[in-house]
Amino acid sequence: MICIENIHKSFGNVEVLKGIDLQIEKAEIVSIVGKSGAGKTTLLQIVGTLLKADSGLVTINGTEVSRLKEKALSKFRNRNLGFVFQNHQLLPEFTALENVMIPGLIAQHSRKNLEQKAREVLEFLNLGHRMEHKPKELSGGEQQRVAVARALINDPEVILADEPSGNLDTQNKEELHQLFFTLRDTFHQTFIIVTHDMALAKMSDRTVTMQDGKILNP
Repeated sequence: MICIENIHKSFGNVEVLKGIDLQIEKAEIVSIVGKSGAGKTTLLQIVGTLLKADSGLVTINGTEVSRLKEKALSKFRNRNLGFVFQNHQLLPEFTALENVMIPGLIAQHSRKNLEQKAREVLEFLNLGHRMEHKPKELSGGEQQRVAVARALINDPEVILADEPSGNLDTQNKEELHQLFFTLRDTFHQTFIIVTHDMALAKMSDRTVTMQDGKILNP
């Protein structure tokens, strides 16, 4: 499903990734752990096509994304990848429903069909009663579930999550972690999760440890 081959990345004179090789199967939930500065987020951003590697290849579901031009890359990202970030990154001026619809609008889906689907996803995530609320009116856990709904709206093959439970309390963390597995079992998506939360890492199908820009246990 995802093939990462000999990825190198430097920022100035600092080599952050030092030849990363990793294979991830379809519908697998993989957690990437390691100390701050190990290169976890940089690797996630490269797999998510948000950052270009200096060298190496990333292939997702048969598409060699590392060779795509910018326009084709943006289209691939929008239709095949979903993102969940620690700070939610919801747009404050829009309702939960409108935030969820944004990736679908970018993909030029029918607004009518898109709104119906967004409502269905929010209902699935137990947010049906909150979809007309703006982010500031939602709890941290609710905001993160809206972010998950947004990540799901285009039926992506892969969900990439960067410290998704970092700002949540214990109960909301546990609920979010369980949600990932429910989504995987329901929609058969592949999850790559960068986390410092070892409880989440232990729940995952596989835990990959990074240290000093290298993977210790691919």
